[in-house]
Amino acid sequence: MYLKMADRLWKSLAAGLCGSIAHSILMFLKSWMNWLPEFHPYQDLQEGLSTLIGSSVHPAIPWALSFFNGAVVLGLFYGHTYRWLPGRSGLAKGFVFGLLGWIAMGVIFFPALGRGFFALKAGLGLSPALFSLAMLLTYSIIMGMAYALINPGTPTNKPG
Repeated sequence: MYLKMADRLWKSLAAGLCGSIAHSILMFLKSWMNWLPEFHPYQDLQEGLSTLIGSSVHPAIPWALSFFNGAVVLGLFYGHTYRWLPGRSGLAKGFVFGLLGWIAMGVIFFPALGRGFFALKAGLGLSPALFSLAMLLTYSIIMGMAYALINPGTPTNKPG
């Protein structure tokens, strides 16, 4: 029992790490290619954290929190919910997971940072919402494919 749980945990963490690396590469490309230069989700998070705690927050903190959240928190959550997500492949399950995460981000995270639903108050039209969709799908599809690859015998739908 303990070994089975430990096996599932490390596989969930490894898949989350793969997704977080893919997400980090996309964010690097965003900066390097100057995509949506007016849209800075990490800077918005940094400002929100600074307001929350009442002092300045180092710029590396939002990135580290995002990486930890993706590699550990969401990786473990994905591994736990994998068999109940719709779809028969890691790619499909990752897509659904990312779409649900995007909806949550659009209605909880962006409004909490003062950007409104799906960051529409950022004044950039639908671009931030569409980029955040691409960002979350990149993360979750890579995570889903990695999880399926290292868990070839895991059931892909809920038990009857």
